[in-house]
Amino acid sequence: MLDAAELGVYIDRRLTSSAFRLEQLDWYDVESDGGDFERFMAGEEAPNPERKQPWLDRLRREAAAGILNHRVHVLTRPLSDYLRYECEWGHLPNSIAGEDIRVLDLTNRERPAGLVDHDFWLIDDEHAIRMFYDSIGRFLGAEPAPQMLHAHRQSRDIAIAAAEPFGVWWQCHPEEWHQAA
Repeated sequence: MLDAAELGVYIDRRLTSSAFRLEQLDWYDVESDGGDFERFMAGEEAPNPERKQPWLDRLRREAAAGILNHRVHVLTRPLSDYLRYECEWGHLPNSIAGEDIRVLDLTNRERPAGLVDHDFWLIDDEHAIRMFYDSIGRFLGAEPAPQMLHAHRQSRDIAIAAAEPFGVWWQCHPEEWHQAA
């Protein structure tokens, strides 16, 4: 199983045209936020630019090079505090930097048939990577999963077809904005 650093290397060595991420948890307990979640909950106005800027720069470079970064987050409302944080301090700036982010809101609809029940990455439509988390959203590791390639491609297509662009969804739900909480 790959740890976070190994996962980054694995993706970087294979990424030439597209990276898709399916997220389905309400909470991710990750060290990579650099304390930004606590800052968000304390009422700070923006993420730490020293931590966030390199990622935004990478998204811009990849978009300029024609690499598609896209994700779908499957969720239900009301949002957890973590999802509010992810929307405001993650999805908003990432989408401005060129990532195509979509939301599949299951609050008032059934889960689409054929959508897998776990998080994954799909790199260049050829490399399936299954993500593993514990019950409180701590990253346990990732595993290349060539046997899941067809299911992950199908789930990506189902999720994208059923989801709506993040910006549209977010504007329709001001009750979820941090200042409204």
